[in-house]
Amino acid sequence: MKKEEAILVKNRELKRLKVIAQVIEKRLKQKDAGALLELSVRQIRRLIECVKKEGVKGLIHKLRGKTSNRRHEEKHKEKILNLCRKKYVGFGPTLVQEKLEELDNLYVNRETLRQWMVAEGLWELERKGRKHRQWRERKGCVGEMIQVDGSHHEWLEERGPKLVLMGYIDDADSDVFAWFYDYEGTMPAMDSFYRYTKRKGLPYSIYIDRLKAYKGGQDGKLSLEEALEGRDRSLSQFERALEELEIKVIHAQSPQAKGRVERLFRTFQDRLIKEMRLAGVKTKEEANQFLEAYLPKYNRRFSVRAREEANLHRPALRDQEMRQILSIQEKRVVRNDGTVRHETKLYQILNPSKHLKEVTVQERIDGKIYMVWEGKDLAYRELKEAPRQNEAKPNKAGSKQKPNIPAMSHPWKVPSYRAAQTRKALAAVA
Repeated sequence: MKKEEAILVKNRELKRLKVIAQVIEKRLKQKDAGALLELSVRQIRRLIECVKKEGVKGLIHKLRGKTSNRRHEEKHKEKILNLCRKKYVGFGPTLVQEKLEELDNLYVNRETLRQWMVAEGLWELERKGRKHRQWRERKGCVGEMIQVDGSHHEWLEERGPKLVLMGYIDDADSDVFAWFYDYEGTMPAMDSFYRYTKRKGLPYSIYIDRLKAYKGGQDGKLSLEEALEGRDRSLSQFERALEELEIKVIHAQSPQAKGRVERLFRTFQDRLIKEMRLAGVKTKEEANQFLEAYLPKYNRRFSVRAREEANLHRPALRDQEMRQILSIQEKRVVRNDGTVRHETKLYQILNPSKHLKEVTVQERIDGKIYMVWEGKDLAYRELKEAPRQNEAKPNKAGSKQKPNIPAMSHPWKVPSYRAAQTRKALAAVA
């Protein structure tokens, strides 16, 4: 007895078989069958001939179960997987595919590479449940809103110190600027913003979190100007600088609200770290130098076209004005001897004006202290010790002057003087 042969048929092929059988039995026209299967009449006739000759096998693709003519050789596959195990440890399939083509002159399709890596245990896609949040449409114009944040991470891994990456991403076209610092705070924020404006200009608004360096506190002491303006809280130095530049500051209520820059950091913590590893970057200076060359290539690939053609960036002010505004500022009273005390240090202003009563002490992004009055930088020097009080001048003979003792009739001594007169009168009567 001849054994029956089992044939594996896909659902699509069963659907075709059902329709073609209706055509063969004259229950359905070829034109209507083509409309149902989304095929031309010529293809319907070809399928009818195949079914009549081979039965169900006529609907099965002839290459099913055979090796593809485009299959990679085993040597090519093993060479790529060895590079994944040794050179590109921890790299994702997309980044590995880019580096293989760029550095090793090897090409493989990204999806093929992903399947190889998954089969070898070199890559595992983690799917995490995420809280649903309302989607916000991108801004329409370049420069309309820039998302800003700092990322604390082992950017240099074990080759160098731990750094903070200050990242800027345009909400309209995802154009990126970034710079490395030792910490996240007021001066890194001002310095990175200064560098951003040198390249792009002044944006319309900035979207940033509620870190103390970026947002003043409710309990902060208000200055006289702030109280007269009716403010309910004091401004941070960064807020004050952006207000002077007429840039709107928007504080995010949660990290997810500025999701574009958060996703940028996740991408950089994958791609940028590995790119710097391949380049052998070990210091902050080398990392910033690497960014200068890396970001243009990154933006060319990942930035998108803005919905509108308008660019809302304004030209930056003169360099001197920008440096004056982007500084930590404190007002200090000028003493009669022309000295100013600031943070336990004493400074002597050289050739002070007689109208000089108060100066603004500025700590700028270059790390230096400046004394500013009416928009001009004043010359000064730091005093190592406070000047001594003037001593009593000696007389012509060289001896010190005798102290000036008030008379008994002096107002300070009126009670004593009256008591003496009373005693004198009583003695005379006696």
